[in-house]
Amino acid sequence: MASYSDVLHYLSSLDYPAEKDDVVREAERAGAPPEVLKALRALPPVDYANGNEVARSAGIDAAPEVDAFQRAAQARERHQRVSQHLRRI
Repeated sequence: MASYSDVLHYLSSLDYPAEKDDVVREAERAGAPPEVLKALRALPPVDYANGNEVARSAGIDAAPEVDAFQRAAQARERHQRVSQHLRRI
């Protein structure tokens, strides 16, 4: 499976904003492996502002070391916002 850093590496010289075809063409030119090209060819046909947006749209996880159980626990945590904290003062 393609990693987040792989995608960013093979698109490092691409000028943004870029269309899907430009993204795929640049990855091919840079010698990206088949799994990276497969992920990029599955992108929605829109303009991308940067490499991070491309990687997120390709469904590549930026933190693969965090498993589904940990993500669910994080989602259940109560997030204290700054404005709520300031109201208690």
